[in-house]
Amino acid sequence: MARTDTRGGPLTRARISEVATRLFLDRGFDAVTVADVAREAGVSSVTVFKHFPRKEDLLLDRVDDAVQLLRSAVRERPADIDALTSLHDLTSQLADDRHGLSGLDGRSAPFFRTVAASAPLIARARELAAELQQALAEELDRDPRFRGDSDLLAAFFVAGYTTVLTENARRCIAGQPTTAEDHLARLQRLFTALRNGL
Repeated sequence: MARTDTRGGPLTRARISEVATRLFLDRGFDAVTVADVAREAGVSSVTVFKHFPRKEDLLLDRVDDAVQLLRSAVRERPADIDALTSLHDLTSQLADDRHGLSGLDGRSAPFFRTVAASAPLIARARELAAELQQALAEELDRDPRFRGDSDLLAAFFVAGYTTVLTENARRCIAGQPTTAEDHLARLQRLFTALRNGL
């Protein structure tokens, strides 16, 4: 008989993430404990840690989505498109969609303020960027069509995109959100530099 009970599964994870995000944005990251999140979500602290090994991951929970997007951009691109073009297409589509990973959603200001105010969140964001870089390099290594230096491309791409995203966050916090046109222009400069050098 198939298990139909969703306790402990994706719905629980989503509920925990939703509660944690609300609490962190309302009270500040450092003022909220994992026990607070567990109590509010109606689960145990053990259940919270089962889904989110670190407190910081409760708020910075999109890394799996980002890894999958990067891998898909490399793996599922058409035969006549190189990896760099596919990554450019991906980041442009994120901007067009005002995806959370673009930094263009004006509703993200409370999230950006919370991250900027917390040294542990900033440190974890840097670790996650390194994880993204590693995942992209591994995907490029597996791709028989890619002929470049996978470690260098992954490092430059992640550093460049992080710079664009950080600037979007800074402007959003200051109440001067980046326009889609400015964002796309910066992406164009990033990918021109990646393709041709500075």
